[in-house]
Amino acid sequence: MKMDEVVARINVLARKAKNEGLTEEETAERDKLRRIYIDSVKANLVGQLDNTYILRPDGTKEKVQRKK
Repeated sequence: MKMDEVVARINVLARKAKNEGLTEEETAERDKLRRIYIDSVKANLVGQLDNTYILRPDGTKEKVQRKK
């Protein structure tokens, strides 16, 4: 499933939850789709941070390190 489709389905389920409520199957589907979306956002952020450098005043570049 493409991310656009995931977001669209999440929105459909959110509207339905607000208006009439969700069945157990729909709630499980919504939770699964939300997890897919969150994992995708996290992976994109990690990818960006892995390619991020800090430019120091003396002109040197330092790769951003992960905190432990």
